[in-house]
Amino acid sequence: MIKDTARTVPAWLTPLELALLGAIWGASFLLMRIAASDFGPIPLVEVRLALGALILTPFLVREKARFTLSAIIRLAGIGLVNSAIPFVLFAWGAERAPAGIGAITNAMTVMFAALVAFLFYREPIGRWRLIGLVAGFSGVIVLASDSASGAGVFGAALAGTTAAACYGFGVNLIRRYLAGVSASAVAAATLLSASLLLLPFAIGTWPAHPMAARSWLSAALLGILCTGTAFAIYYRLINRIGAPRAATVTYLVPLFSVFWAWIILGETLTARMAIAGGLILSGVALSQRRRQR
Repeated sequence: MIKDTARTVPAWLTPLELALLGAIWGASFLLMRIAASDFGPIPLVEVRLALGALILTPFLVREKARFTLSAIIRLAGIGLVNSAIPFVLFAWGAERAPAGIGAITNAMTVMFAALVAFLFYREPIGRWRLIGLVAGFSGVIVLASDSASGAGVFGAALAGTTAAACYGFGVNLIRRYLAGVSASAVAAATLLSASLLLLPFAIGTWPAHPMAARSWLSAALLGILCTGTAFAIYYRLINRIGAPRAATVTYLVPLFSVFWAWIILGETLTARMAIAGGLILSGVALSQRRRQR
């Protein structure tokens, strides 16, 4: 049995929730692929952020006393770096390339977090993390050169890698400037602040044409299920098993993303996508080796 924060849970629940979270986050890239061409990146992300923040509002209300003026200013900046910008980059890439491209580059987040900590906060990077970074960036190069996935794959791979770098900065900023605030409350506050910051741009670029019901359903699922609900599951896992073990969901997201895209959209996994995914996930495993020990 595994000790939860308030009760004892069955041993099978944690792997089940990790698999469920991997499946949900893997589906997010499929949903962006479906809805982005109708909404456009910024309006789609605004819907996602607003719905996600709405789901997580109870966590924010419970911790509202902790949010001083300085904390609110920090949250706004972190919301921009950790939610608004990367979500828009992934949605932009989803218009141009298969869903698996964004999911594979998203796995670089763990390595970018280590790289940012090394470059800006003087945390030792270690031999295994360095090897992992080399493997990961090699995978991105392989992925970006995959002409079989379409003409937009280079831009999508670059956008996804930049988004992962934003996440790497966001993780370090949260750890250093919002310590002591509940992780679920931080998620709610950053989503809400990112939604407010992006709102004027979403209004200015909102599509004039009517949008298909499938696109509206995809956008709603992206916000409610893949953002709000998924974050709630993720932070419950962090509280139960710790951040390093919860981060192993990173390995599952590209696998589920490629699977959903194949089943629903008929997108195929190319040889270069498979090689790139293997290199990046190997890099993630190596970059976590010391931490797991």
